[in-house]
Order: sequence, then structure tokens, then C-alpha cells
Amino acid sequence: MKVRFRNLAEAERRAKRALPRAVWLAVKAGNEQGWTLDDNLRAFNELGFSPTIFDRPTSFELGTRILGVDIDFPVMISPVGAQAIHPDGEVGVARAAARAGTSMGLSSWAGHDVTDVVRANPDTFFQLYWVGSKDDIERRVEAARRAGAKALIVTLDWSHTPRRDWGVPPAPPSDLGPRTVARLAPEALSRPAWLARYLSRGSIPDLRVPNLFGGDGSVPYFGAAWSVFEETAPPTWEDVRWLRELWGGPFMVKGINTIKDAKLAVDVGADAISVSNHGGNNIDGSPSPLRYLPDIVAAVGESVDVVVDGGVRRGSDVVKALALGAKAVFVGRAFLYGLAAGGEEGVYQVLQILKSGIRETMYGIGRGSVDELSPADLMVLNRDFFVAPTR
Repeated sequence: MKVRFRNLAEAERRAKRALPRAVWLAVKAGNEQGWTLDDNLRAFNELGFSPTIFDRPTSFELGTRILGVDIDFPVMISPVGAQAIHPDGEVGVARAAARAGTSMGLSSWAGHDVTDVVRANPDTFFQLYWVGSKDDIERRVEAARRAGAKALIVTLDWSHTPRRDWGVPPAPPSDLGPRTVARLAPEALSRPAWLARYLSRGSIPDLRVPNLFGGDGSVPYFGAAWSVFEETAPPTWEDVRWLRELWGGPFMVKGINTIKDAKLAVDVGADAISVSNHGGNNIDGSPSPLRYLPDIVAAVGESVDVVVDGGVRRGSDVVKALALGAKAVFVGRAFLYGLAAGGEEGVYQVLQILKSGIRETMYGIGRGSVDELSPADLMVLNRDFFVAPTR
């Protein structure tokens, strides 16, 4: 299947047209008035470049190494559940990432099992949410290990505050009984092409989360697992240390926003951190991670790989993040737009657009390798751009 869009803005428009409203609201996400959601995009627009006409490179070295995995360019799939977007789901996303030469972050909330996703992309990082008891968590970690996941990511920043001025999607179901099906049917029927894609494969999105299986091996529905998540006490740093020792392999802490937390992540043995405000889905009013990324890199960048996410929509955004000290970026909504617009092929096209944009930007500023990028390559267009982490 050939999918053609020229940029991520076009992919986003196609995604909005393709998806039922409830699914689109879940993809758009954000929180409260959406200030953080907007600032993640705005921050990139407040950084510019100074193009050169001399010493332009004739070849490019875009590859880097994250959590012991070599990737062809510094963009990775963020661990985001791709429920009800396209029947290709996370397996299709993983295949697209493998074809593009990069790693796949697999969410605990995914609709596909970690074993199937690792089979599609051996360079898969499994992301763990702290849901249920330590026994539950240990079983899920062992399942990821058996599947062959290359690294473990623990996400710690979710604050359970999903209020949005533009509308909150319906709560995910805890079953698919007749009443639930009747409630969801109008949404499904509103996008016949979306529904037909599922029916043509003999399936419907059942919204189960196989990577959050219970002690008896049962696979819960999203809504039921979410209820357990909301009732689970958040982990302490000692819990994170326990998890790191249990896993024993490459380990990332995602959701870092302060120097203090970055140093604590190093202390518990993290090999990498992701500086992130959860794509604007967490506490509204949190600035873009770009605004304090250099301070965190200065504090811990010699000890861990520093990754950043939030608002990446073009290759020039990736170059800006790397120039501020990130080793790579995660993309979340960007790949979801591609998935909605064209399944696996749509995700692959998104990644190719980003890769091409990185090359084009580096050509314009006279850099042949991502390792050469530095703040000197940027022009700060807003003198108040940078904010120091409060602690």
C-alpha cells in the first residue's frame, strides 16, 4: 500500500479525518487548557539556524547508539499505546521502525503482546508502568526478558489529571459486552473506512492490554487495567532501584524534568533518561523540555544517554534537540498520525520524512555528523527561551 503525504502536518490532517472522534481525542490528548501541549511546539519555533554557503557536507553520519542499540538515525518510536488506530497496530509500527533502522518503544498499554512486537523488531525497548503489585511487575519484566526486549523503560511522570478544555474522550471500556458495544457503535459507524479496515481482517479493536496480564495470565481490558493503575501507589526511588536490579540490562527512566530527578535516576543505575513532560499530557503549565535540556545534560550527560521528547514534527526539530545536547529523540504523535493515515507504510513514511529533514538541515548548516552539532549551530529567537530547572 502506497501512502503519500509530504509532511507531518498533512499526516495529522489525514489522521483526524480517518479516526472516530473518541479515538482522535485520545491521540490529540493534552491536558487542561493545553498550554504545555502548545509550548512543546512553540519552543522549536523559537530556535533558528544560521545557514552557511561554504563547507557543505557531501555525506552524512546520522547514526547513534542508545541503550546499547545502534540506530541509523537519532529518532526512536516513543512507547505509546496504538489502540484502535489501525489494525496494523504496534506490530506494524515495529516493522516500520525496523525498516527505517531504528528502535521501537513498546508501551505497557499496547494492544499487541511484547513477543509479537520483538519478533517484528528485535530492537524493541519494553516500557513498564507501575501497575499492580511487585509480583505483577516481576512477571511482566520476566515476560519482556523472555521475549528478547533489548532494554526496559520505566515511565514515572503520569499524574492522573486528564481534563481537557476541548473535550475528554470516553473512558476506555472494562468489557465488550452488549451495552458497551451499543455505546461504541455510533463512533465506529461514523468512520466506515476505519471500521472496514478492521472487519476486512476479521477483527475489531477489543481494547485489551496483553502486557498488563494478571497473576492468572488473564488479559484485562484497558479500562479495568487503568482502574488498577489508579489504585496503585506510585513507586519510590528504592522501588525503581529494585526494578533496575531485577531487570539487570539496559535501563531508562522516562519523565525527567529536574536536575534532582536526573541525578536520582543516575544514582539508581539508569543507563539513559528521557527528559519529557509526557507530550503535554501531564501537568499543564510544564514548559517544553527543550527549555531546560542543556542544564540537565550538563548535570548528568557524562553518566547517561539523554533523550528528549515532545513536539517533534520535522527533521529540523530533531537537529535542534541534538544541538542542545540530546543524543536522540522519541516521537509519539508523529508516528500515530502516520499509523492512522496509512498503517505500517504511513509510519515508515513519517520516519523517512524526519530522516530526510535531518539531512537537509545539516546540509544547510554545514554539519556532516550528528556528533558535530552544538548550541553554536542555533540562533535563539526569544531571549527568554531558556528556563533553569527549579531544583
